[in-house]
Amino acid sequence: MPGRLLELHVENFRSLRDVTVPLGPLTVLVGPNGAGKSNVLEVFDLLADIIRTDLQPALDTRGGFDEVAFWGGNKPPTSMRIHLKATWTTNSTLNAPDEYGLTIRRRSLPANRDGKRLTYALSREESFAFKRRQGRGRRIKITGEEARILDVRAGESKDSGSFGIRRLSSGLSTLPRLGPSDGGDEVTRVADRLSSFRVFDVDVAAARQPTRLRGTDFATLSPHAENLAGFLIHLSGREETWNDLVADARTVLPHLENIEFEEVGGSTDQLTVVLRERGLRRLTPLAYASYGTVRLLGLLALLYDPNPPAFTCIEEIDHGLHPQALELVVQRLREAAERTQFIVATHSPALVNRLRPEEFVVCDRDEDGASIIPALTVDEVKEIVEESGEQPLGELWFSGVLGGDLTGGEL
Repeated sequence: MPGRLLELHVENFRSLRDVTVPLGPLTVLVGPNGAGKSNVLEVFDLLADIIRTDLQPALDTRGGFDEVAFWGGNKPPTSMRIHLKATWTTNSTLNAPDEYGLTIRRRSLPANRDGKRLTYALSREESFAFKRRQGRGRRIKITGEEARILDVRAGESKDSGSFGIRRLSSGLSTLPRLGPSDGGDEVTRVADRLSSFRVFDVDVAAARQPTRLRGTDFATLSPHAENLAGFLIHLSGREETWNDLVADARTVLPHLENIEFEEVGGSTDQLTVVLRERGLRRLTPLAYASYGTVRLLGLLALLYDPNPPAFTCIEEIDHGLHPQALELVVQRLREAAERTQFIVATHSPALVNRLRPEEFVVCDRDEDGASIIPALTVDEVKEIVEESGEQPLGELWFSGVLGGDLTGGEL
């Protein structure tokens, strides 16, 4: 896979007080409700929103800084930080990765004239770091209303100029306008990768609906699979891909003979997905298919996407699926991870049983409400597995040997 995220570091975001999450081609987060799995996924959603709408609107849609900042403790923190390492730009390597950092600070202001309500002001700091050519790096730092460009060679920084930027405008949405010599190409690549993040969760009611043949984007699967029918029509034009997808569906749905499409109400402008099932005298429209069947088809569509985004997050991937489907899903995730990168959340020991230690991240929470991610390193997981006599990861996790209190409550 051409380039990927290597690491996510977060401070003071919801339950994530101070966590560093290593990221591989496939990363599966496991743990009880409230351990912080969903909040890890939400970090990526926030970054994508910052690029699409800018920093202030992205915070406002989530209720403002106080609603996003760390929820534990006696009072809200005064800063929040997100830091990423990746190999996205041309000259980046595992030893010299691209780095992006965002720090948001909150400063209280005097009470309003009525003397009752305190207000606050926000400020942000951003930094981009990436290699340009052999032995040479480029760093861009944004503070207040200034963006400063630095050339870095042999540990020394040379100032290459600065320019103005709006006080709370994000560099992710603004800096791609820089010229190539100032690092615009590299920042554009980072912003493109971040903005293409997809947090995927099948909305079964929406996915059951037929698709209009006009004005519908067939080539891109929506984050909630609202356009599932149209996307499946798109995939059906790729004979080998389509045959493999249908074969997988038959493996999990033993009564399924084929997946077809038919007009809705005699209209040539709308098509719906119909299932040809053994023993039934009529086709089954997707609108009448079971919840688990629709979820499965949505996931298979995602995993067979020939042009996926750089990174996909999947919440509760096992929800609604029969345990027999999990072996297939994990296998297809690994294959799809050659084209994209996945971070997945699950509560299913049956799914975890099929994972390798390097794909497995245990999430836990301390008494102050802060997430502990990862609760164990990969080497510690491998050691525990070896000492257990090679028991499956899911059984070890469910028994509590690998941490993650399954009785934990919601945060």
